[in-house]
Order: sequence, then C-alpha cells, then structure tokens
Amino acid sequence: MFGSLGATEILLIVIAILILFGAKRIPELAKGIGKGMREFKKAVNDVQEDLQIDEKEDSKKEK
Repeated sequence: MFGSLGATEILLIVIAILILFGAKRIPELAKGIGKGMREFKKAVNDVQEDLQIDEKEDSKKEK
C-alpha cells in the first residue's frame, strides 16, 4: 500500500503530522478526509450509473 516506505518513514510522517497539526486537530482532519472520499465515491458511482444507462439506451436504439 505504501510502496517503498518502511516503518521508520511512516513513523516520521506520523510524528510530523502530530507536530504540525496537533493531536486535537487530527480527528477533524480525518473526518474531513473521510467525507471528501465518501462524496468522491458517490460521484464516481453516479457517473458509472449514468454511463450504464446511456449504454443500455444506445443498445436499444441500435436494435
């Protein structure tokens, strides 16, 4: 998942995030990232559904 990052590098990144944002802000950041990812997935699913509907309609028109 993290490619070539080892445990030490991940630990340093986590410590840097704690220093920059503080322990109180991290849950807020995680919540915001989660909401953003949820909205993105919903938008992707909506587009996929629209494309599938268009494909079905196109195939019906060709027949």
